Amino acid sequence: GIILVAINPYKQLPIYGDAIIHAYSGQNMGDMDPHIFAVAEEAYKQMARNNKNQSIIVSGESGAGKTVSARYTMRYFATVSKSSSNAHVEDKVLASNPITEAVGNAKTTRNDNSSRFGKYTEISFDKSYQIIGANMRTYLLEKSRVVFQVENERNYHIFYQLCASAMQPEYKHLKLGRS
Repeated sequence: GIILVAINPYKQLPIYGDAIIHAYSGQNMGDMDPHIFAVAEEAYKQMARNNKNQSIIVSGESGAGKTVSARYTMRYFATVSKSSSNAHVEDKVLASNPITEAVGNAKTTRNDNSSRFGKYTEISFDKSYQIIGANMRTYLLEKSRVVFQVENERNYHIFYQLCASAMQPEYKHLKLGRS
């Protein structure tokens, strides 16, 4: 299959806007510079041409920009499919991210907000190849972090957030106080 190596520049670049999406839309792989939109276009065309499911795997180390790359891919699909939800589908699909990150992210020596979970996102299209829905599944990669952390690393954010809220009236029933 197609492989794209992307590097997280840790700043916004002007290469992900609607004008760039439209530049890649309908183009053949290799006619344009390597880009996440080129990979998304190829998957979209193959889905439409062959009427078969397609997969895009986004992989990398902590802080590599996997979530951002997935977001750009979803934005591309929403825009080129002229979905009724248009370019905000990635916001809807990732709306659960703050809760997911609290339960599945932790401070590591390399990243203050490192995902310790994997994500599987499935985007559903109708017969005219417009987005009709999406489903995101998450799974913890480091269950051992609940009971043990390496020096200078932290447990999942949710535990610190709960402890910081222990004295709030709505959390009294959780008995988070000191024992």
